[in-house]
Amino acid sequence: MSLKTRGILVLAIGTIMGLSLSFGGGLLAKRSTADSRDLTWEQTRLIAEVMERVRRDYVEIIDDKELMNSAIRGMVAGLDRHSEFLSADEYREIRDSTSGKYSGVGLEVSTQNGAILVIAPIDDTPAQRAGIETGDEIVEIDGVSVRNDGLNAAIEKMRGHAGTPVTIGVHRDSFDDPLTFHLTRQKIQVASVRHEILEPAYGYVRLSQFVEGTANELASAIDEMTDDVQELTGDMLAGLVIDLRNNPGGILDSAVEVSDLFLDEGIIVTAAGRTPESRFRRVADVGDIMDGGAVVVLVNGGSASASEIVAGALQDHGRALIVGTTTFGKGLVQTVMPLSRGRAIKLTTSHYYTPSGDSIHEIGIQPDVVVEGSREYPSANTGTTVDREHDAQLLEALEQLRHQRVMHSQAP
Repeated sequence: MSLKTRGILVLAIGTIMGLSLSFGGGLLAKRSTADSRDLTWEQTRLIAEVMERVRRDYVEIIDDKELMNSAIRGMVAGLDRHSEFLSADEYREIRDSTSGKYSGVGLEVSTQNGAILVIAPIDDTPAQRAGIETGDEIVEIDGVSVRNDGLNAAIEKMRGHAGTPVTIGVHRDSFDDPLTFHLTRQKIQVASVRHEILEPAYGYVRLSQFVEGTANELASAIDEMTDDVQELTGDMLAGLVIDLRNNPGGILDSAVEVSDLFLDEGIIVTAAGRTPESRFRRVADVGDIMDGGAVVVLVNGGSASASEIVAGALQDHGRALIVGTTTFGKGLVQTVMPLSRGRAIKLTTSHYYTPSGDSIHEIGIQPDVVVEGSREYPSANTGTTVDREHDAQLLEALEQLRHQRVMHSQAP
């Protein structure tokens, strides 16, 4: 064994022993110290043996730093499809995306059984304008297969300087052959809320993503619509449609703040994890911005994560009627934990639960009124008005508002 590999072995031993002491307290209590030490040394030796074989026999020369980074990525990615190691550049991109500003094509993606799937295209971005849909599997980027790249590498390839081209090939269940989309990257600055007045005194708000400030934007939009309705008719805003279709989620606290706008009391969401920080409960403060006015929430298979927190909270408390199709079903909380030299890990730390105590992970939120939609809605262009003639889900929402259906709380 080379001196360099021995050095890596020493580093690995220290790392694994440290992890064993930090995270394995419960396990060590059930086993003898000797047995645990033997297991640690055996696993460490295996790591060193594999690294030495790769360094010596792999078809191409691999830098030791690259090899160790790959080992770290594999360790975190092997936990679940939402956990990942982030380089300094990737961590910076995540911070940018939560602020609603970055450069790319505008896709929220995830992995499932090794496939890279589209959760949802973001409103008014190159990906949505081109016609990429929820559920599409990304198979190629610029003519090169991404099957062995992993999620981070695929995201990095799709992002880039504004104005540069990128070609994305996807597999769609309804087509035998892959579909190819030629896109031009742009600065993505997500306007997370857009709004307009619907007849006769109903408001419509479209939430495309949950970023910093979404709740404040939503509150301002509702106040503006309320003022407009009072000026035009002398009446209050009678009802509200909240459109969460194809909203892939975002910041959990933003979803909590949005839910709190419509609730006077009660649990919004709870989370359970192993650490004290991962176990929490968020409760609504007094104050309903609609003052009890009717609310209908539109959802579909592209409504995920933070969107499901809002839909679940308002549904369980009987505050809103949910219309559309079953949501994506992501009931896990990821925490981004900074590391040295600007790096980080995004780690799944909690399962979250709706106020009634249900987990929606891989199940989704079931709508109260099931209405199938089509990919034309919501519109790909944030500048267009909603279609009150052909959008079947929106038409059903309006019909429910006209009847002012009142729901009763199911939450404890």
